[in-house]
Amino acid sequence: MRIGFDAKRLFCNFTGLGNYSRNNIVALRDQFPENDYVLFTPRMRVNEVTRPFTEMEGVEVKLPDTFLKGGLWRTCLLSGVLAKEHIDVFHGLSHELPLGIDRSGVASVVTIHDVAFKTFTQMYHWHDRLIYDIKMRYACRHADRIVAISESTKRDVMRFYDVDECKIDVVYQPVQDIFYHPLSPEEALALLGQFSPALPHEFMLYVGSINSRKNLLGIVKAMERIPIESRLPLVIVGNGREYKQEVEQYIAQHGMEKHFRWLSNLKDNRQLQALYTRASVFLYPSFYEGFGLPVVEAMLSGCPVVTSNVSSLPEAGGEAALLVNPDNVEEIADAIKGVLSLSDNARRSKISDGRGYAQRMFHPNTIARQLMDVYQRAKQ
Repeated sequence: MRIGFDAKRLFCNFTGLGNYSRNNIVALRDQFPENDYVLFTPRMRVNEVTRPFTEMEGVEVKLPDTFLKGGLWRTCLLSGVLAKEHIDVFHGLSHELPLGIDRSGVASVVTIHDVAFKTFTQMYHWHDRLIYDIKMRYACRHADRIVAISESTKRDVMRFYDVDECKIDVVYQPVQDIFYHPLSPEEALALLGQFSPALPHEFMLYVGSINSRKNLLGIVKAMERIPIESRLPLVIVGNGREYKQEVEQYIAQHGMEKHFRWLSNLKDNRQLQALYTRASVFLYPSFYEGFGLPVVEAMLSGCPVVTSNVSSLPEAGGEAALLVNPDNVEEIADAIKGVLSLSDNARRSKISDGRGYAQRMFHPNTIARQLMDVYQRAKQ
């Protein structure tokens, strides 16, 4: 089978959507090397992350070869290119499909990650919401199959776009292979050497964009309710704008600066894995997630998790995570205190349960097989 992919974010995005694209391509190629994988992208950024895809056996990269390039090529001309390239199935990896895909003779699949622009409208400009809605509505209407990255996202797609449940397949987001190879405490310490001595010996961890949906301020307010003698510092990995300033202002107004460390210069995911490995607890009480990848990364790295009981997060964390109401600051504080007070045996059991759940549910090989089943159904 010859499978095409919208690879724009694979080559140009180095966070969530880019990671989703790269992890899936690697897993599919490794599990099903008999297929041809064709990456269509309007442009490329070649670096240590993307270069392997330009050299990978069984993988081709296709750039525009006409005067019409960039987004116009990707949206308006790509369907014709797919037919000329004899693509059997095309997978739009991030919410959209090219115009005319339904008339091209090429089977199509689209992944919907979330509809946050509809549930957290204040985070998006009106014109961005309009564009996202048009693209997503078109993709949902014209795709042969829709991949939702969680049951929660599936419900949202059905709710907002009136899609028949039978057209949607839930295939969870794959986790990068390195997280399935745990680090020893010594390896983790060595990887984080550049941050010493600023990095505390014991700490809690938050990883993610710093915006209102992620609820970092809820964590800060929960920490206020933990006695100072029991309070570990929180290491924050992520960037933000207005909401970050709001959080920083709250911290300053309440004299809590010494309890927070901000990191934004991690080199790669090995250092991120090292932070998960070293952390006493990972905090992620988000109000809404398409999937909640950091929850799974933390569990695979041997870090107990406190996350939300809403949206997709119960799916990501399973019974191994402590689930809280993200609106309830006291509940978040109690969960943090509960994890930090676990006995050594109870902590080891919590870590083992989390790692086992993540390995069973989200291994790249499992995801690849499920995606291949979706491609076969799309062709029928």
